[in-house]
Amino acid sequence: MRIALVDSGIGMLSTAAALHAARPDADLVLSMDPDHMPWGPRSPEQVIDRALAGARAALDAAGSLDAVVVPCNTASVHGLNRLRTELEPDIPVIGTVPAIKPAAAAGTPIAVWSTEATTSSAYQKRLVETFARDVAVTQVACKGLAEAVESADPSLVGDAIAYAASLTPPEVRGVVLGCTHYDLVGEEISKALSGRAELFTADRAVAAQTLRRMGVTDEAEEGTSEAASADRPGRVTVLASGRPAQLPPAALTYPAGRSLLPR
Repeated sequence: MRIALVDSGIGMLSTAAALHAARPDADLVLSMDPDHMPWGPRSPEQVIDRALAGARAALDAAGSLDAVVVPCNTASVHGLNRLRTELEPDIPVIGTVPAIKPAAAAGTPIAVWSTEATTSSAYQKRLVETFARDVAVTQVACKGLAEAVESADPSLVGDAIAYAASLTPPEVRGVVLGCTHYDLVGEEISKALSGRAELFTADRAVAAQTLRRMGVTDEAEEGTSEAASADRPGRVTVLASGRPAQLPPAALTYPAGRSLLPR
C-alpha cells in the first residue's frame, strides 16, 4: 500500500511515524514543500495550490496511491475540499483537526497551542465552540514555535516554548497541540509545563482514520508489526517541492524522523 503525506515541512513527521508504526509494510511518500514554506502566512488560494501540487507530485512519483494524508491544520482548513474533489473517491483524503474534543472531555481547563494565524481563525473558534463550550479554554498563540521546530535549533525551540508556557494558566490540565510541528517537541513542552498538563495530539487519530478509510487493519494493534516489517518493509520516499530528496537533516534530530530511516 502507498500513502502520501502532504505538508510544507517536517510537521508531517509525527503522523508519518504513527502510520509507520501501525503499518510498517506501507510505502510512505513524504511530499514536502521547502520552496514555499511556511504555508501559514499564505492566502487560502496559495495554500490550496501548494497542497494540490504536493499531492500531484506524490501521485506522479508513486504511480498510484491508496490514501493522501494532510497532516497540517492550515492545509486541512483551506485545501481539503479541493483535494477531495480532485482525488476522491479513487483516493481517500484525510485531514487533520486539533484534538480539542478529547482534551475537553475531562471537563477541566484546557489550552490550545497553535500558530498565530490559526489562533485567530474562525475555524479554530468554531472547534472550541463545538467541542469545548463547557470548559475554560485558553488559546495560546505560539509565536515562532513552528519555525523553531523546523530549524531544529534547541535554543529557538526552548525560547518559543517558554513564551507559550508563560501564557498558559496554571490551572490548565490539558494542552492541545494545534500544530503538528509541536508534536515533535512534546517532551520539552511537558517539561516547560512542569508535567501538570496532559498533551493532546492528532497524529495517532489521523493514522487510525487513514487505515479505516483504506479498509485495512492496524498491524501494531494486531501484534503482527514485527513480522510485517521483516517480510515486506515499506519504503519511505521524500519529495522536496516535487523533486526527489532525502529526509532533511532537521528531521533526523527528532525521534519521529529517525524512526522512518531504513533498518
